[in-house]
Amino acid sequence: MKNVAIVGTQGVPARYGGFETLVENIIGKNCPLEVQYTVFCSSKDFKKEERLLSYKGAFLKYVPLHANGFQSTPYDIWSLLKVMRGYDVIVILGVSGCIFLPVFRLFCRKRLVINIDGLEHRRAKWGRFARWFLRFSEAMAVRFADVIVADNKGIQDYVLDVYGKDSALIAYGGDHVKRSVGEERQRAILDLYGLKRKEYSFTVCRIEPENNCHITLEAFAKSGDVLVFIDNWDKSAYGQELKRKYSGVGNIQLIDPVYDLDVLYVLRNNCRFYIHGHSAGGTNPSLVEAMFFNCPILAYDVIYNRETTENKAFYFRDAEQLIALLRNDNASLLEKSAKDMSEIANRRYLWEVVSRQYLEQFDLVSVKADR
Repeated sequence: MKNVAIVGTQGVPARYGGFETLVENIIGKNCPLEVQYTVFCSSKDFKKEERLLSYKGAFLKYVPLHANGFQSTPYDIWSLLKVMRGYDVIVILGVSGCIFLPVFRLFCRKRLVINIDGLEHRRAKWGRFARWFLRFSEAMAVRFADVIVADNKGIQDYVLDVYGKDSALIAYGGDHVKRSVGEERQRAILDLYGLKRKEYSFTVCRIEPENNCHITLEAFAKSGDVLVFIDNWDKSAYGQELKRKYSGVGNIQLIDPVYDLDVLYVLRNNCRFYIHGHSAGGTNPSLVEAMFFNCPILAYDVIYNRETTENKAFYFRDAEQLIALLRNDNASLLEKSAKDMSEIANRRYLWEVVSRQYLEQFDLVSVKADR
C-alpha cells in the first residue's frame, strides 16, 4: 500500500474550484487498490455536520484554518507539518505554502509532487508584495519538488525557460460534467431563463479583470446577442461596477452563482457559443468542461487557451473581434470546430487519464486503476 497525502485544497466533497474538482476525481473509482489517499481539508470551510472522516475511499483530515484568502499560506504550512511522517508521496496543489519547503525538506525526504498552478503572481488582483511572495513561493516549489506538474504547455515552457527545469504536463479532466437530464427538465430550465436552444451564448467564470469580463460584456452590449453570464457579481469592486453598468441591458443576463448541476448542464448544453475570456491560469477547468458540450468556443487569444484547444477554437483579443466572431454564420465551419472541441476533450481531458498521469509521477506506473 502506498500512502499519498494531498494538501493545498479546501477539501472534498468538492465545492470550490479546479483543484478541489481534481481531487474529487482522482480519488474513488480512479484510484487503484494499492494507493491510499489522505486529503487535508479546512474545518473552517465545512460545517461540523459536513466533516466526513472518509470519502470515496480517501481518509480526510482537517486543519482549523480557511484554505483561501489570507489564511491560505498558514493553512498549507499547517498541513505540511502534519504530513512529515506516515506518507510515501506528498502532493501539493498550488504554491502559497511552498515558502515553507526549505524547512520541510530538512525533516522530510519523501517524494514531493507539486502542481504550481497558473502563475498566480501574474494575476492583476495581487499587490506588489503578494506578487513577490507568490513568485518566491513558486521558486521554492520548483527548487524542492521531485516532480513539478504543469497543467498547460505554456506553463511547462515557462518553467523550462525561467528555471531550466523539466516538468510533467498534466491537465484537468472534464468528463464529470456529463449527465442525463430529460427533455422536459431541459425545456423547463430554458423557459425559467427565457432562453431558446442555440439562440444565446453562455459563460461562467470568476469576475476578475484577467478573465476579461468587461470585454465580453462590451461586445454583447454592442452586438445585441443574448448572453447568460454566471458568477458572483458582488464579491469585488470590479464585479460590482460591471453589474451596475450592464444589469439593465436587455439582452444580457447577469446571474449569481448556480450550484444546481442540472441547470449548469442545460445552459452549457444548449448554448450557441461558449465564451471563455481567461487570459491567465494555464489550462482552465471551465474551458475543459465546456469542450465536452460539442459547441463552438470563442476564447481569449493567449497561448494557454490555444494549447488547450489545439488552435481549433475561435479567438479574440478585444470586443470588436468578439463581435466579428459572433457574426460568423458559416455553419460548416462552426460545426467542424464544435466537433473538434468534443474530440479533443474526449482524447485529452478524461479523469481516468489524468488520474493515471498522476500515478505515474508517484512511481506507480505498473499500478492498474481498478478500484
